[in-house]
Amino acid sequence: MPAWVKPFCAAVFAALLMPAGPGAAQTSDLVSHNALRVCADPANFPMADDKEQGYENKLAEFIAAKLEIPVAYTWYPMATGFIRNTLRANKCDVVMGYAQGHELVLNTNHYFTSAYTLVVPADGPLSTVDTLSDPALKGVKIGIIAGSPPATHMARNGLLGDAKAYNLVVDRRYESPVIDMLDDLAAGTTGAAVIWGPLAGPLVKKDYPGLTVTPLTKETLPPRLFFRITMGVRQGEKVWQRKLNSLIRRNQAEINEILSEAGVPLLDDMGTQLLEAAK
Repeated sequence: MPAWVKPFCAAVFAALLMPAGPGAAQTSDLVSHNALRVCADPANFPMADDKEQGYENKLAEFIAAKLEIPVAYTWYPMATGFIRNTLRANKCDVVMGYAQGHELVLNTNHYFTSAYTLVVPADGPLSTVDTLSDPALKGVKIGIIAGSPPATHMARNGLLGDAKAYNLVVDRRYESPVIDMLDDLAAGTTGAAVIWGPLAGPLVKKDYPGLTVTPLTKETLPPRLFFRITMGVRQGEKVWQRKLNSLIRRNQAEINEILSEAGVPLLDDMGTQLLEAAK
């Protein structure tokens, strides 16, 4: 052990045992006070990218403005090792979008709820379909991300035999399964696609005017197809978590506006219906 480690550890231990005086504020030594340090994938549009064009980029700018500090990014592909090499390595302090309940991070309160969606040609015979049990989907070649929750529903309804599977875990710098799914659907190679709404909604709004996106809010059997999205911070950093919770609570309307403008389907907390602003 280096000579400086023992006295440093002793000092830290003593500080932890020292009672805080009246009105003393808790602080998190690992969280930067000079910038909103964001962990993000450099090629994860429409959520975020290194051109800062995604809605999570806009959300980060909004939160940073409220904190009166600039945004600083640590870029790393959102695949195996993402949290270990970014948040846990103290290279950044927040992941802007993370599913509620994931043990790798400490979740803030959720700031939106969304669901998987069915994407089909807007002028086609499937445009009114809103459940995966609809008989109209029988025999249709449906694009699906392999291993994603809707695959179980498709199997239950006998739809996997005709499905086209796309990879689940990829490096978006080199492969874009959701873009491939939408391109195939637009070209008529497939007849429908089941895609996570916060990806499908913005991409269709931006580049696929001939397609329509329908949230799958009527599925009652497991697994659930809706998820509450939070910001993720390091485990144990409760002060930082509470600060972000306060910002979310006080600015929810503005956050909803950023997401709605991007095209994200926003649902109520139970994932059963679209919020008015998102209709």
